Amino acid sequence: MSEPSSLTPSASQRLQHFPIALIAMVMGLAGLTLSWQKAAHTLGMSPRVGQVLLVITACVLLIITCIYLLKTLRFSRAVVDEFNHPIKISFFPAFSISLLLIATATLELSPPLSRYLWISGAAIHLLLTLHVMTQWIHHSRFKVQHSTPAWFIPVVGNIIAPIAGTQLGYTEASWFFFSIGLLYWLVLKTLIFNRLLFHDPLPEKMLPTLFIMIAPPAIGYISYLHLNQGMTDNFAHILYYTSMFIMLLLFTQLQRFSRIRFFVSWWAYSFPLAAFCIATQTMLTHTGSGFFLLLSWLALIVVTFVVCLLLVKTLRAIISGALFQPD
Repeated sequence: MSEPSSLTPSASQRLQHFPIALIAMVMGLAGLTLSWQKAAHTLGMSPRVGQVLLVITACVLLIITCIYLLKTLRFSRAVVDEFNHPIKISFFPAFSISLLLIATATLELSPPLSRYLWISGAAIHLLLTLHVMTQWIHHSRFKVQHSTPAWFIPVVGNIIAPIAGTQLGYTEASWFFFSIGLLYWLVLKTLIFNRLLFHDPLPEKMLPTLFIMIAPPAIGYISYLHLNQGMTDNFAHILYYTSMFIMLLLFTQLQRFSRIRFFVSWWAYSFPLAAFCIATQTMLTHTGSGFFLLLSWLALIVVTFVVCLLLVKTLRAIISGALFQPD
């Protein structure tokens, strides 16, 4: 009798259809971690919450990475198809962004570890940015319908690098990454709005990615302050209030978002909300305003609730197998 397969058919199917977009889960958890770490300084919260969340985030990244490496070995064709997909390709750089975020979260705990993670994340992200932009320029398959806010991830994600990079002493490199992220945020934002206004609306599955538009100006505000030696100026205010306006714009459409069935794309809610939470706490530090104190508490409560809800929804989808269905 032949030896049974190490993976049952159901397990094999789950592995084959394990979505690369699930790496956005790590970004959301890392954003929540940084939100609570910031709250320990600005809102007097216990630092233990951020420490526990950091461990959870690192474990989830390790688990997802190992599973996807196994998928690469067992179903390389499926991985190649995802890497060549006009939308899914944008989620591969979420891995390097996760490294940059964890590098920021570990900065106080272990500067040497943070430095290693930052260098690895920055190098990988630069390579992925170059590859994705090369695909965009010399494409033969991209259509306007493929443009979604998820396109911000590979290019605009560079704007995250200065947060830890400046504190690690990589000032010029941080300006390099910031320049890429800021400039191409404006370019891609124009393209995305053109797609939203003059072409077919986003499919239901991709609607949550609209929240990604909050992240670039919010993270840009935080990165700019680090590059500007902590000094708030007019440009910093423009970045922060741009993110606030997008937040208000999307929150006026909560009823529309509440009707969407659960998809992996729901994780697009998490990191942008965390980015706004951290930016708001930073505004509180600089202004001492009671308004930003109230908004900081509200933002922390909202992002914590959203991430907890997403974890429950994701766990249910994993158990039922709904998360591993072919498109």
